[in-house]
Amino acid sequence: MPSAGHDAHQPKKSLGQNFLLDAELARWIADRIEPDSADAVLEIGPGHGALTEHLAGRTRELILVEKDTALAAALRARFAGRHDVLVIHDDATRIDLRSFYCRGGVSVIGNLPYSTGTEIMRHLLTPPTPVTRAIFMLQKEVCDRLCAKAGDDAFGALSLLVQQDWEVEMLRVVPPSVFKPKPKVDSAVVRLVPRPPGTLPVFDRVWFRRLVRMGFSQRRKQLKNLLPDAPGGWTALAARLCVPATVRAEELSLAQWVAVARWYEQRNDTDRGQKATELFDVVDERNIVTCQRPRGEVHALGLRHRAVHVFVFNKRGEVYLQKRSHLKDAHPLVWDSSAAGHLDVGESYSDCAVREVREELGVEIAATQRTAGIPATEQTGWEFVELHTAEHNGPMNCAPDEIETGGWFRPADVTGWVRARPQDFASGFIECWRAWLACRPGDHQTAEEALPDQS
Repeated sequence: MPSAGHDAHQPKKSLGQNFLLDAELARWIADRIEPDSADAVLEIGPGHGALTEHLAGRTRELILVEKDTALAAALRARFAGRHDVLVIHDDATRIDLRSFYCRGGVSVIGNLPYSTGTEIMRHLLTPPTPVTRAIFMLQKEVCDRLCAKAGDDAFGALSLLVQQDWEVEMLRVVPPSVFKPKPKVDSAVVRLVPRPPGTLPVFDRVWFRRLVRMGFSQRRKQLKNLLPDAPGGWTALAARLCVPATVRAEELSLAQWVAVARWYEQRNDTDRGQKATELFDVVDERNIVTCQRPRGEVHALGLRHRAVHVFVFNKRGEVYLQKRSHLKDAHPLVWDSSAAGHLDVGESYSDCAVREVREELGVEIAATQRTAGIPATEQTGWEFVELHTAEHNGPMNCAPDEIETGGWFRPADVTGWVRARPQDFASGFIECWRAWLACRPGDHQTAEEALPDQS
């Protein structure tokens, strides 16, 4: 729902345009995104700029995404010469977000069209995403569903699929009278902030999404008649959830739905990180094995050991990067290679590379290609690293214990992101990316020029 009203531009029903007329309300909504403390604010559907005029000049960079050709041209003319305002003529349901990671956390704000609002939210907020905060105005009925809890009439699949990643708060209801043309229903403003890591046990997102959609496909039916046969039987699962066997989808909370997904995964243990007792080969300065020591001791004492990193590329030349789980004992919640891990006692680098791709990404590959060897330094965590590459063009089935999220990135975007925000990455990955850049034939920029020095 683009903002503000100018008679020169008549709202287009095909784009769901209802222009916001109330200047004080526009100021109030803009203030909710806290632009003065934001590095970058992304506004969806600025229209004539009712929100924009209360955002421009208050953030280091304001990015305006407008689908309407005439409105995008008017915005470009209005902000011509402003280095802190970028106008993008694009569809917010398809805009490529990958180049935004180098800006740090991106705050998103917008009065979204009723017709495509949920589709826009799904595109912007589904991990991986650079978005770290969002303020949206939507149809009140949709906002009720976003905020609903178990037992509420509005509680459903949308509630769960958003709330697994975001905490949602209803801020205020907005009447039709503040728009031109006036919609037939109320709107509302909601705030979304990321759910803190570790507030839910780890679970397989694919299983969760599948089960939730099946469970809410026929709301009046009991779950036992909608979901696949449960491992160990439905009665045992209901007992684990402490609910009657006749329970329906809307009666289970988010935490209980996560427990359902974990049950179907047959994941019944408490979440744990890596075992400190796992044995590693300890090596000398020439990478020759001298003894074996437990993981915890190796890391605590800074002993040299061996690890492999794997860059998996697709046919478009994009590389898959993972964001490490909060359960990792080193570099949790930062971005890293497609797959990476320590060599088991007596294991070769090549065998380790194939194993790590299978265990972390759920992908079977026959072999990888050795690309570079990287000496053990403080930046690699005192690991002698071999960098391997592989190709895969299908989906990943990431292990949630290992990986919080992941996605495909263009190499140029990765280089720009590492240069702008090295703190977003594991230091070992940066050394591997530097080594990969150095091996690329025909590059006009050296790895040293492209990336920051970590020493």
